Amino acid sequence: MHKLESIADQIRQEFDARTAARDKALATARQLTRACSLAIRAAHRIETDGLAGQLSEARSLADALRAELQTFPDLFHAGYTQDALKEFVEANATCALIQNQPLPTPEELGVGGATYLNGLAEVVGELRRRTLDILRHGYSQEAERLLGLMDDIYGVLVSMDYPDAITSGLRRQTDVARSIIEKTRGDITFSLRGEHLEQAIGKLIGQLNGDQPEVQKEAGKFVTQGEDE
Repeated sequence: MHKLESIADQIRQEFDARTAARDKALATARQLTRACSLAIRAAHRIETDGLAGQLSEARSLADALRAELQTFPDLFHAGYTQDALKEFVEANATCALIQNQPLPTPEELGVGGATYLNGLAEVVGELRRRTLDILRHGYSQEAERLLGLMDDIYGVLVSMDYPDAITSGLRRQTDVARSIIEKTRGDITFSLRGEHLEQAIGKLIGQLNGDQPEVQKEAGKFVTQGEDE
């Protein structure tokens, strides 16, 4: 029984260490998620300085999260950890694409393939948000560029025909991305048609205004002839 107590003490020490690592990782994951959210908000507001600062903080937190769980791989691959790293991917990819910069790779971000793809799927929603902000001021080629990026992302996602156990539920995210893209395509088409209609009306008004002097001239001739008679 003395040996059993010794075994129990070792297990308690292991559990204490795992619990402390888990609690610390949870706190870091929350901070990472917040920094990523602020970076995305700065990207939408075109606040370049704030964006860079938040991304730098997010990278430091992501590195800290990996270091904290280096000796606990099962905790590192737990849901809350990978969700935070997915937000890290989303923030970096969103900021890069909105600024028309190269897309960061999984190696540059230090994440696995499944986490990277799921983060990339979330980017589609952020690009739609940016597109709608642009369309509020009228149709723009920038909206078309963002739609093209969304299509490119979807093309990659839909090609990943693997079980959800491998891709961490990517199939559902892909379906959501497809729905978002189709809605965005409809919004851009509606905006483009509206602009074409506005241009056609403006052209017609211009033609009518251009004809007014001739109409007035003919009317003047008619009045003059009536007075002579």
